[in-house]
Parts: sequence; structure tokens; C-alpha cells
Amino acid sequence: MIAIPTFVILLLAIAMAIPVLFLALQIVSALLPARASPPALSSPCPRIAVVMPARNEEAIIPRTVAAVIGQLPPGSRLLVVADNCTDSTAEAALHAGAEVTVRQDLQRVGKGYALDHGVRILGADPPQVVIFVDADCEVASGSLEILATRCVSTGRPVQARYAMLAPSSATPVGKLSQLAWTIKTLARPLGSAHLGWPCQLMGSGMALPYATISQLDLATGHLAEDQKLGADLALLGKPPLFCPEARISSQLPQGESGLRQQHIRWEHGHLMIIGEFFPPLIRNAIAKGSLQLLAFTLDLCIPPLSLLALSLALTETIALSWFILTGSVTPIVVSSILLAGFAASMAAAWWRFGRDVISPRELLAAPAYCLFKIPSFIRFYVHRQVDWVRTER
Repeated sequence: MIAIPTFVILLLAIAMAIPVLFLALQIVSALLPARASPPALSSPCPRIAVVMPARNEEAIIPRTVAAVIGQLPPGSRLLVVADNCTDSTAEAALHAGAEVTVRQDLQRVGKGYALDHGVRILGADPPQVVIFVDADCEVASGSLEILATRCVSTGRPVQARYAMLAPSSATPVGKLSQLAWTIKTLARPLGSAHLGWPCQLMGSGMALPYATISQLDLATGHLAEDQKLGADLALLGKPPLFCPEARISSQLPQGESGLRQQHIRWEHGHLMIIGEFFPPLIRNAIAKGSLQLLAFTLDLCIPPLSLLALSLALTETIALSWFILTGSVTPIVVSSILLAGFAASMAAAWWRFGRDVISPRELLAAPAYCLFKIPSFIRFYVHRQVDWVRTER
């Protein structure tokens, strides 16, 4: 009979095994050759409306507006939502050629409110496809048409490849942040796409049929409004698809304060989404016998990589201590296999997708990077962030 402490350690290891194994499957699949892309449609490009939420972006929005307008097909439009601005964002966007709507509501703060405001404005003249693009993003040439065409041909939401780049002067911490983002938004969704599975929405470069998005209430101050939207869509039976051929990019915050602020919002928001959506998603996946919905749920419930690494290290420490005290081998074997599998997956992802981001020597900062995240994760359980705060760049 297994001793109770041994059973508890094994149970903890099994709980860790689910995200580790699914993550490993995604990474391995990302290394395999891609499926053939769907044939291009011969019909004209759908009518697009780009909704661009912007808050105090007067310095950069003219360039972004000009780039987006330059690749809009005939009959399409760009709507900038100047959201709770205290500068001249609205005037700068209007002067650059965008349509502009001004939203002022200091009681309802958050990107979700801005997106909802923009979609409601479009109701007077609905497009076929709505594409959300943040004001600080660069959109690669042809990406809007690729997204819109794929969205119409599949009838599903579509997510572009969204790269966030560390500044040239970035510290190893900044480069590790870029690597973690690359794994989350390229390696993992690419692996899922190779398996025919859906992906998460990522906040910018999201294309959705207007008929679908107009049914949803986007007006929320949730810290992870993009993941919430993706989960809502999955529950509607329309989980998003990954489209790496369409590319957008933006810059990670330069200062440590801005980077830390952004990470807290992402991490606390992600953990809240897991707690909120895991039960209904897994119930629906089981009730419908849907592999697509199950894959979406498992992907959503992979915690932030630093938290997963810390949890695996803690499990390994507990198992090792128990082995020293009792000689029980099974827990230490299981936890060691999981830790090794996670490390191998991260190494493979770095080798394929991150060698140009961070050097092997700089990777040695990874343990310290994870340890520095401990206060943020403790804060989630003690005094979590709930109010949406714009990241200072």
C-alpha cells in the first residue's frame, strides 16, 4: 500500500504531467513540416474594418495608421478608438487618414471596453470581417488580406503571428521575455496548427467575422481580454485558428518597471482565465466529444512558463526530500522525468525559434528570471491585480 505522503507527491506530479505533456506535444509538432495551406480564394478580398484601440499614442499612431491604410482593400475602413486619452491621439489619427471615435469613461477602463465601443460603431455599416490591431503594432504587407480571406473561407476567428521584440539594448531578462512570448505565440500555436487544432487569441492581429463578434459582449476590464474572447468563442463552437502567414509585431517595454507591469497583467489575467473557464470548457469538450475543444482547453490551461518551471522544481524538491527520508523511489523518478521533459521541450523550442533572440550564455539567467517571478505569483493569491492598467512603454 502506498503511503499517503507518497500518494500526494505522485498526485502533484500527475497534475504537472498534463500541461508538460501537452506542451511537449505542441513543441514537437511545431518542428514537423507544416500541412499544406488552404488554396487561395479567387473571389475578391472581403470587406474589412480594422478597429484600433489607442490610449495616449499620439507619437506613434500616425505611422501605424498610414501603414494600415496602405494595405486596406477597396471598400474597407480603419476605425481608431481614442480611449480615455489625455493627449492628441484622436487628432493625430484623424490627420493621418483614419476614422476616429472618442471614448471617455473613467469608470469603465480596459481594452475590452474600447474594442466593444468600436464594434458597436461599425453596426451602422457592418463589414464582413473585423480585425483588431493595437496602435503600437506594425502590420506586415499583405497580412490584413490574408487574415480576412482565411476568416471568411473558414467562418472562424483567425489569429496572426504576433511577435513582440525586445529592444536592441535589452538585458537577458528582456530577451528571456521575448523568448517566452515567442514560445507562447509562435511555437505552441504552430504545433497546434500542424495537428489541426485551434489556438488562443493574442490581443492584436485578431480577425473575426462581424456576424460572430457582434453577438459577444466585449465590454470588460479583464486583464486578459484576448484570452477571455478566445474562450468565449470556443464555447460558441468557433475556437480561433492560427495563421502564421500573416504577421504583426510590436516592442516589449524598454524599462524594467514597464516590463514587470506588463508581466503582472498577463500572468494574473491568464491565471484568472484558467480558473474561470476551465470548468465550462472541459464540460463542453466532454459533452460534445470534441477533440478541438479539448485541445483548446488544455492549451489555455498551460500556466505561464515561469510558474510551470517553478512548480516542477518545487515538486522535484519535495520528491527528493521524501526519497532521502524514506527511500521511496517512484515520486522522484516521475518528477525527474517531467522536469527533464519540460527542459528538453524548452531547449528544442529555443533551438528552433529562439537562437536569434537569446544566446546560450544568456539563457543561464533563466533560473533567476523564474525566481524573480515568485513575488508576482504570491501576490496573485494574496492581493491579485484586478484593474486593467495600460503598460508604460
